[in-house]
Amino acid sequence: MIDFNQYKIITFDCYGTLIDWESGMLGALKPLLASHGVDLEDEEILKKFAEFESAQEQGEYSKYYDVLKAVVRKFGEEFNFEPSLDEQNSLPDSIKNWQPFPDTVKALQLLKSRFKLAIISNVDDALFADTAKLLGVEFDYIITAEQVKSYKPDLKNFKYAIDLIEFPAEQIIHAACSVYHDIIPASSLGLTTVWIDRRANQEGSGAALPATAQADLKITDLQTLANLSFNEV
Repeated sequence: MIDFNQYKIITFDCYGTLIDWESGMLGALKPLLASHGVDLEDEEILKKFAEFESAQEQGEYSKYYDVLKAVVRKFGEEFNFEPSLDEQNSLPDSIKNWQPFPDTVKALQLLKSRFKLAIISNVDDALFADTAKLLGVEFDYIITAEQVKSYKPDLKNFKYAIDLIEFPAEQIIHAACSVYHDIIPASSLGLTTVWIDRRANQEGSGAALPATAQADLKITDLQTLANLSFNEV
C-alpha cells in the first residue's frame, strides 16, 4: 500500500482516466462508419483506434487535432471509403463533448483538498481547455503533448513534467488508465504509479495498445484513490 503522507502532488492522465474517452470516440466513430456501410463491434473500433492513433503519433510531431483527423482517414483506407473534411474533423471536434466518468469530479475535488494536481495528457492546449471546464477543479500544472512536441509513452513528456513541477520525483504520484501510455514510462523514471483500471471487467485494452507492467497500486476507479488517500477504506 502507498503511504500517501509522503506525496505532495498527483499527476493524472486525462482521457481514459478522468474522461470517458471510449464512449466519446465511439459516439463519434460509430455513426461515421455506419454512414459508409461499415458495421464493427465496439471493441473492434477501439482496437483499430489504438493501432491507428499510435502509428500517427510516431515520428515528426503533429497536433492531436490532426492526429485524430488522420485516424479517421485510416479508417477510410482500411474500410474503403473516403471521409470528407467534415467527417475527419468530427472526431477531434467531439472531444469537447466527452464526459467525465461519474466519480471523477467529486474525487478530484476531494484530492484537491490534500494534494496539488496536474495533468499530463496527449492532447492540444485548446482541446484540453474545453475538457477542463468539465472537471470541476483547477489544476496546478497542465502538461500537454503540444507543449512537449511529443506523445506519451515518450519519456520526454514525463521528464518535462518532472522538471516543471516544484516537488521532487519521490513526492509525485502518477495515476492513469493506460499501462502502455503511462504506467510503463512513469515507473521507469521512478515515479510512484497508480493504475486506474477503468476496463477491469472488460476484455482487451480498449483504445490503448496492450501492455503489461506492475503499478505500485491497482484500483478500478478514482473515488477509491481519493478514499485511500484519506484512509477512508
